Amino acid sequence: MQTTAKNNARCARWRARKEGRGGVEAKRKRKQCIAHADAAPAPDTHVPSEAGRASYRPNTYTELVEDAIRATCTAIERGHKRLEVDYPSLPNASDSYKGASDDYVDANVQQAIAAGRWLHKNKGWKSHIVLPDNEELNRSYNMFKSALEIEDGISMGSLTGKVQGIGAAAWEELSFLFGAVGRIDEKVLENAEKASLEADVFFFINASTIELPQVESYVDRIVGDRPALLWNMELDTLRSDLGLFGFPNKDVHYRFLSQFLPAFYIRQRDYSKSVSVAPFLINYSGALFREFPGPWQVMLRQDGGLLACVAEDKERLTLFDFKEELLKAMGLDTEEKGSTLEFLRRGYKTATWWEENTDQESSSNWRI
Repeated sequence: MQTTAKNNARCARWRARKEGRGGVEAKRKRKQCIAHADAAPAPDTHVPSEAGRASYRPNTYTELVEDAIRATCTAIERGHKRLEVDYPSLPNASDSYKGASDDYVDANVQQAIAAGRWLHKNKGWKSHIVLPDNEELNRSYNMFKSALEIEDGISMGSLTGKVQGIGAAAWEELSFLFGAVGRIDEKVLENAEKASLEADVFFFINASTIELPQVESYVDRIVGDRPALLWNMELDTLRSDLGLFGFPNKDVHYRFLSQFLPAFYIRQRDYSKSVSVAPFLINYSGALFREFPGPWQVMLRQDGGLLACVAEDKERLTLFDFKEELLKAMGLDTEEKGSTLEFLRRGYKTATWWEENTDQESSSNWRI
């Protein structure tokens, strides 16, 4: 109750500051994100709510994965078939790629298996986990073989599948000769192909920017109208490479990635700001949070790791707007509006290309 009261007071201060600046910005209307203290009790946090969360701090990764898959199920049951789930898959890392590559890959496989286990137990759905290629499939299958054999309703395959043609077969043979993963059992590939036909839900994990066209092709050819989940692929990181030399063009986002609705999303960021009085440098951090069917929420990290809501919006905030809301919540937006100091802090560019050029999208799902 004490924590809730603090959060309510914080949001009240946030709203007062907004009103004091002349109301709400024209391009986006912010809503008060935490109910008043005399409001009805919050719903069970295990059931995704359209009101979002006043605060969030999962105690274990099991709880985090279950929250993610519950929100995903809610989206699927409401008719959404292309979904994104993104959260830090490694402990104490705001960016999963800062961790060791193998740790990141293995954590995503393990958590996808846990999500598939929950789906089969609670919904009776069969899950098929799709890795980028047969080399990664071989490594992950051997590592988690016992879990896959014990669990019902969970299978594993790859974007590559059974190689076709002389050139593809020669490349796989070279990968075996010069790689360290060994040759994959043909029986595993046959079982994966069969499982892909029987699966109810597909998890795509660990794909790189280069492999996004293969993901798109697999979704079109094999998944069809069944749910496809881009699970912890850190799409914003992958989007930033699109259009660069040697990478797929930006149309991959406009045509394909824009279709994926974020069902569960946590993007953590750490910032700091210099001030003219002691302690002269203030560190602050938070997370852009979304749990379908709730709104997009700006969460400010408290002492002890609790994420407390300070602002929200029905549409996805840009990272620039997210940072601005954190500054306001901390009382650090001290520059005079329109001043040179404000321009120097904010900069000229305040959005990425995929956040700006929305008129080229085939769908707006990725930002609602």
